[in-house]
Amino acid sequence: MRTTYMAKPNEVERKWYIIDAAGKTLGRMASEAASIIRGKHKPEFTPHVDTGDFVIVINASQIHLTGKKLQNKKYYRHSMYQSGLKVTVAQDMLNNKPEKMIELAIHGMLPKNRLGDSMKTKLKVYAGSEHPHQAQLPELWELRG
Repeated sequence: MRTTYMAKPNEVERKWYIIDAAGKTLGRMASEAASIIRGKHKPEFTPHVDTGDFVIVINASQIHLTGKKLQNKKYYRHSMYQSGLKVTVAQDMLNNKPEKMIELAIHGMLPKNRLGDSMKTKLKVYAGSEHPHQAQLPELWELRG
């Protein structure tokens, strides 16, 4: 009888990848990064085990949005006090906190449970091209399409 291989958490090998977001579309780049963080690019992918790799996104301030999303897309957050809803337009978010914009996009594509919470720690986003992870010897990841 043949059985399906299930990865064990202590057997997983982690690599580091760099994604250059300059000129890339936000959603397409985020879905590729979420797939790497989740580990879906590996043949030993197991849904209930964190088999993913680390992702470093650089040049977050040069991300591209299609259509009129810069003016129309809104990010909501609430302070949990009465009338505490805060609304930020994508253009303001891109100017002030481009890292947060990419983090929200990628975090929305990860599982919403304890496993997803641990996966979120494997994402590092930087507005410029400099990052402090040279010691991990990251490889450049070319986006499809």
